[in-house]
Formats: sequence, structure tokens, C-alpha cells
Amino acid sequence: MIAALFAVALSLSSPAFPAGSSIPQRFTCDGQDVSPPLRWSRVPPRARSLTVQLQDPDAPGGVFTHWLLWNLPPRTRGLPVHVSRRQQGRNTFGRIGYSGPCPPQGSIHHYVFTLFALDSKLALPRGSSASRLHAVMRGHVVSRTTLVGTYGR
Repeated sequence: MIAALFAVALSLSSPAFPAGSSIPQRFTCDGQDVSPPLRWSRVPPRARSLTVQLQDPDAPGGVFTHWLLWNLPPRTRGLPVHVSRRQQGRNTFGRIGYSGPCPPQGSIHHYVFTLFALDSKLALPRGSSASRLHAVMRGHVVSRTTLVGTYGR
């Protein structure tokens, strides 16, 4: 019981932008459209893999998935700029990998990076959808945290 009181939560940040602030143009469709660097800490000891997701809940047609990445080793403490890994999903643009913020002209959207710590690795093929990823993760999430950035055009 006492150990639970002192448990420290998983945390997620980016050296490219502070939480709640604007995502630099370099990481959007108006720039180089490369994934931003991410850093995390306090991964739970039970974690066997990590998953990263980027979604825009403000999209006119509903939640828009920009990035899905899974089976990162739990000892990993971040990602560099422009990640290139095999285990990435298909975003709502229909592409595999990262596609950055690209809201309609005249609006500012929130972009939610979510880091999941899972108690297992995921058996998913490259190009899997967000719904498939979420179905396979169900019951395996040990901890999760978010980082929110904004972008407007």
C-alpha cells in the first residue's frame, strides 16, 4: 500500500515544444512533415513494450489518426526526429508512418501524443489501423500518458 502511494506516473515530453504550445511547422504538413523528438521517463517495471499514437480530436470528421507506432522496447527513453521503424500503422491519410498536423485553414487543432506502456508485445502487421491497434492493446495497458500540442493554419 505504501509503495502505491509513492508510485511515479509515466511522463511524456518533447524537446521541440512545451506541453500545450504550438508544434513547430517543421513537424507539420506545412514543413518537412517529420515526426518530432519525444522523451519519456518512469516506465513501469511491468512494461514489456511501448506504443505511441498521435491523434487530432478536433478534426471535422471525428478523431483523426496521424501516427501509430508499437513494440518499442521498454528501456527506450525517447524517439529522435523522423522516426523510421517497421512497426508503424496506417494513419487516416492512408499512409504508413507519421503524417503531421494539417488542420483546415483558419482553425487551431489539438494534437494528442499518447504513450502506452503495455505488459506484452503486440502481434500486429505493418500498416494496421488504429482500431486494430486498440483492440489488440485492450487489457494490456499498464500505464499511459499524453502530451498535447496545437497547430493552426
